[in-house]
Amino acid sequence: MTSTTFFAEMVSPRFNPAAVLDISQSGKVLLISDLHMGAGYRDDLAHNGTLLMDMLEDYYWQGGWTLVLNGDIEELLRYSLEAIKKQWARLYQVFDRFNAAGRLYKTLGNHDESLLFEPNYPYPLYNAIRIETGILPLYVYHGHQASKVYTCYNNLINASIRYFLKPIGIRNISSARSPNRRFHVEKHAYSFSLDNHCISIIGHTHRALFESLGRFEYIKFEIERLCRDYPASRGTDRERIAVEVRALRFELSKLKRSERHIPKQSLYGDELPVPCLFNSGSAISKKGINAIELTNESIALVYWFIEGRGKKFVSRGGYTIEKIRETPYCRSVLNQDRLDYVQAKIELLGKSVFSVSPKGVVALDEKEKSTELATEILEEIESEGD
Repeated sequence: MTSTTFFAEMVSPRFNPAAVLDISQSGKVLLISDLHMGAGYRDDLAHNGTLLMDMLEDYYWQGGWTLVLNGDIEELLRYSLEAIKKQWARLYQVFDRFNAAGRLYKTLGNHDESLLFEPNYPYPLYNAIRIETGILPLYVYHGHQASKVYTCYNNLINASIRYFLKPIGIRNISSARSPNRRFHVEKHAYSFSLDNHCISIIGHTHRALFESLGRFEYIKFEIERLCRDYPASRGTDRERIAVEVRALRFELSKLKRSERHIPKQSLYGDELPVPCLFNSGSAISKKGINAIELTNESIALVYWFIEGRGKKFVSRGGYTIEKIRETPYCRSVLNQDRLDYVQAKIELLGKSVFSVSPKGVVALDEKEKSTELATEILEEIESEGD
C-alpha cells in the first residue's frame, strides 16, 4: 500500500465505520503514541512506566476519558509479545479496563504492525481512526504510512533490527532519530490535512507538534508575540514579559545546539502555517510524557512529569503546573485552542490567495456579491502574513 492509497482510503466512503469515534455531543479523548513497551534490557518505557500507569488509572480512567493508543505501543521489533505482556501486566490491566468500557481505540505503527498476525490479541486494531467533533473531522494515524520506506520495506526493516542490529547492541532505526525522515513524514501528513481541510494527529516522529508547529517554531512565534505586547505593557506585566522572553531565548538557543539538523526548508513554504497537523510526541522522553487531550470544543498538548524531573522550560515559561493530589506527578498544558478557532484558521489560511479565478469572481457578481468584497478578503489574508 502506497502512502497515496493510504490517505485516499481514509477519506473514502468505504472507511471502516467501526473506526469512527463520535464525540460531537460529549466526550473526552486522550491520544498518546509511541510507548515502545519492551521487556528487560533497554526497555524504552521503563523510566516512565509507573508515571504512565498511574496517570491513566488515577486521572484519565477516573475522569471518564476515552483512550486512543496511536501506534508503536508494543516494541515488537525487539521483543516478543509474550515477554512484553509479562513485563507490563499491570499496564495491560489498565488497557483491559478501558477496553471493557468501550473506551479504547488502538492504531498500528511500524513497530507493532505484526499484531495483525496475533490470533488472540484482545483489542481491535485500526490503521486510522476518524474522530467526529461536530466542528471538523480529525484523522488519527501513526504516521509511518507517509513513508514508502515503511509501507514497502517494513518487513525487511523488522528482520534487520531483530536479527542483525539487536544482537550487536544497535538501537532500532526510527524516524525519530532522522530529521530528514521526520520532515518527510510531517510534510505528507500536513499536505493531506491541507487538501482535505481536516486535522491529522500522528505520532511516529516522537516530535510533539501543536497547530503544525514544533517547539522550535512555536518559540519563535511566541517571542514575536511577546515583543509586540511589550511596548504597551506596564509594571509587573512588563517585567513578566521580559523574564519570559529571556527564558524563551535561552530555550531557543538550547534547541539550536541540540537540533542543528532542523531543516532549513519549512513545512509551509513562505506562507503562514495552517494549524492542521498535530503530533502527540511520545511516552519515552527522559523527562516526561507528551499527549494530546481532545474534546468536542478544544484540543490541547499536555505534558506529564514527576516533580523535580520535568523539563526546565515548563517552570521557566510561565506554564500552569497542576499537582496531582498527594502524588509526585504534575500535569501542564503546553498549548490549547478552541476547535472553532482552529477550523477558522484552516478555512481562511488553507486556501491559496490565487484560488479565486476570474470565473469565480464573475460567479460572485452574478450572486449579487461584489468583486470588492472578494478583494477585501484576499487583502485581509495577505495582511495577516505581513
